[in-house]
Amino acid sequence: MHPFPFYLQLGFEHISNLAGYDHILFLVALCAVYKLEQWKKILILVTAFTIGHSVTLVLASFGSIAIPSSIIKFLIPTTIFLTGIHNVVSSQPNLESSKMWRSYLMALFFGFIHGMDFSNYFRALLMSDSSIMVPLLGFNIGIELGQLLVVFFIVSIAFILLNVVRVKHREWNLFISGAAVGMSLISMFENKFW
Repeated sequence: MHPFPFYLQLGFEHISNLAGYDHILFLVALCAVYKLEQWKKILILVTAFTIGHSVTLVLASFGSIAIPSSIIKFLIPTTIFLTGIHNVVSSQPNLESSKMWRSYLMALFFGFIHGMDFSNYFRALLMSDSSIMVPLLGFNIGIELGQLLVVFFIVSIAFILLNVVRVKHREWNLFISGAAVGMSLISMFENKFW
């Protein structure tokens, strides 16, 4: 069995690898509607996503759930599409607590879907079912560290554009969310499973 740092690095590289841009694109779309001043809401939102995919990663790793990879490859860009649409059509989704709870639940549910994709990769790494806890913990923590780095990068760029360049927040949200919707539609078409 490989040591804990090996799985930690694999998890970090899996989320930060540009070849797997779909997870990064989801985080970009998820954060597009928020400003740096709303960092607590962003943290709760990303934590809800983290909990969702962590639970799914654990369940899938123990063989409790299994969904064909072809369906997951279609559902992941669907989550990006729905998040982008939600950002555009919601009026001030970050101000009302009832809307924030819907956003948290949406992030949690979409985390379940993204966790399925992580689990397919993770299961391929395992050497035996008897030694699953250390790899699972290392891989999951690595993914979370990678996600936090991506979110920090996104929020930093947004802060510079909104506060230094003086781009209007609505324009930033429309641009990022619209780009995410467009890219996700292409990916959904390329990964249709029927």
